[in-house]
Amino acid sequence: MFVPVSSVFAIPTQRRSGHKGAFYRGFTLVELLVVIAVIGILIGLLLPAVQGAREAARRMKCSNNMKQIILAVHNYESSTKRLPPAWTRSAMSGDGWSAQARILPYVENVALASSIDYDAGYGQARISVGGDWVKVSSFRVPVYLCPSDVMDFERNDDNGDPYHYPLSYGYNAGPWLVLNPNNGNPGPGAFQSGRVSRFRDVLDGLSNTLGFAEVKAWTPYYRDAEIEGTIPTPADASQICAMAGSFKPDTGHTEWVDGRVHQSGVTTTFPPNHQVTCNINGRVYDLDFTNIREGKDTTALTQAAVTSRSYHAGGVNVTLMDGAVRFVTESIELDLWRGLSTRAGGEYVNLPE
Repeated sequence: MFVPVSSVFAIPTQRRSGHKGAFYRGFTLVELLVVIAVIGILIGLLLPAVQGAREAARRMKCSNNMKQIILAVHNYESSTKRLPPAWTRSAMSGDGWSAQARILPYVENVALASSIDYDAGYGQARISVGGDWVKVSSFRVPVYLCPSDVMDFERNDDNGDPYHYPLSYGYNAGPWLVLNPNNGNPGPGAFQSGRVSRFRDVLDGLSNTLGFAEVKAWTPYYRDAEIEGTIPTPADASQICAMAGSFKPDTGHTEWVDGRVHQSGVTTTFPPNHQVTCNINGRVYDLDFTNIREGKDTTALTQAAVTSRSYHAGGVNVTLMDGAVRFVTESIELDLWRGLSTRAGGEYVNLPE
């Protein structure tokens, strides 16, 4: 027996007044499909707006994190009368603590800082968490992580145990030169390796000098090419690929404790979010480069292209040394970007608020 589709999907309602046994007509299948299609279209229209609002909230939280970090630097300087060093060799180890590790008490991590002996290396530093002794280096410091960073997870050692935790904000190490081990002179960045510095050393002015900039956790990088002499600042990625070195596919910016530039710093060799792509064994990587890690050679210069990158569309969040937070677009002029990273280069930089 044939049954009309409309009768199958009829939805009975109350009886009509004055018509005993009669019902209102229900929705047909076509009408239901139209309603579902309209709902789908509305969801499609609203979803980008919702995603945009979420990203705006994440970007605001990211900016707030950076504000807390640069204010912590100011509090550290007020307390110690110097800026936290970018990297210094520990008295009892080759490990050098980062600037981020030294400002821990000023980003509400006093307990974590109290467990650290800055004269010793970070490899053996432990903190008690829930009765278990955990490596300090594997501890997640929320203020050092951008909510938009999709690589917010710990890095394990060869035994599968938690060893390091990444970060999303790198200190300003300058345009290219980071450290000259021949005479101990640091590069022109705001944070200096192997040397105590103060606000008074920032001759360009705190409002004209970069403090921190965003980086992406788990960045691939070349290291320890150990090219002797002064290497000219590279103009494009092909020069980085030619210098090469030992390749690490995914461990850059995974150690917030380590003061070496490829882990906790940034340089302005290339503009924000600039892709430095090299083809390695048939796979293309967007990577960083460090000629030699700080403390690993007595003659080769630590020169590095550690690019500021973010998951925000169009640019990166940065802090200036005076405590201001700005969003710098990818289209910033390279000379302006590099001038922003020198502490005493004589440049005047006026970033929009």
